[in-house]
Amino acid sequence: GGGGVQYPQPNPNPSPTTLSCSPASLAASAASPWGTVCMLTSSGEIVVELYDSYAPQTVANFYNYVAAGFYTNTLIHRVDRDFVIQGGGYAPGMVAKTPLYAPLKLESNNGLSNLRGTLAMARRSDPDSATSQFFFNVRDNTSLDYQSAANPGYTVFGRIISGLPTLDAINVV
Repeated sequence: GGGGVQYPQPNPNPSPTTLSCSPASLAASAASPWGTVCMLTSSGEIVVELYDSYAPQTVANFYNYVAAGFYTNTLIHRVDRDFVIQGGGYAPGMVAKTPLYAPLKLESNNGLSNLRGTLAMARRSDPDSATSQFFFNVRDNTSLDYQSAANPGYTVFGRIISGLPTLDAINVV
């Protein structure tokens, strides 16, 4: 019996394969005119550049969580195949982490679009509810962009500049 496509299972021990960013990732960071963050995952590295002039409070918030070590040993807890992968809110065992800082004022009306490889803030239905959770757009998700005050979308605040293969590897887990 069985059949169908076999996908890798989620990694129950989400330790990165390395504890430092590779020379290639560091070179990508150095070449970016923006501030960057290197994310180390059990599937590889992702380097994102962060667009502080488009989403200043969102980027400052993200840096604050990074500096506090909040994201260390957290999970990519949601993989919605060919849509988004989401992280920044759960420790191993799906233990919810308590946000460190107040929710953000939405900065989605900034001209940036939820295109493949971009980084955006996850939130609840309240537009001003984003805290620590973020997501990567696996494909172009322009339906998540700002449309109007009634349909405010999600704040894009960065983009993968190195590590798209890592995004794609996580997408099929």
